[in-house]
Amino acid sequence: MKFHDLKPSEGAKHRKKRVGRGTGSGHGKTSTKGHKGQGARSGGVKPPGFEGGQTPLILRVPKRGFTPIDRVETLTINIDRIEKFEFPENRIDVNSLMSLGVIDPPRSRKFSVKILGTGDPTKPYIVEGIRVSKSVQEKIIKIGGSIG
Repeated sequence: MKFHDLKPSEGAKHRKKRVGRGTGSGHGKTSTKGHKGQGARSGGVKPPGFEGGQTPLILRVPKRGFTPIDRVETLTINIDRIEKFEFPENRIDVNSLMSLGVIDPPRSRKFSVKILGTGDPTKPYIVEGIRVSKSVQEKIIKIGGSIG
């Protein structure tokens, strides 16, 4: 087989249907729209899921639960993960975590950050504007850091 032998599959290519070009074309008079009725009118297109005025299925099925509009997602990081990065002046805040790539914030949602206690800190960190677990708070204060 050569490049010039290639052809589209049988039935893959169709001629454009030219409607409204006279009765001899086979698509004249009503232009394939039938006689009267909603489908024959201009603008007679209903949205997907429309069931002729009957209550659509999506409205008839039961809905469960509640999805809050302003859900705040909590991003968690363990202290041992923080140890792998070098923070300027040992100051940890949301902006420094994002700039170093420690956290990847969700695109269209509000979020908060919380530091959890797996691992031990080796530097006296100054944590600002971030929630910490009780164990992390004890560990950071014990080593000489502060929680703001």
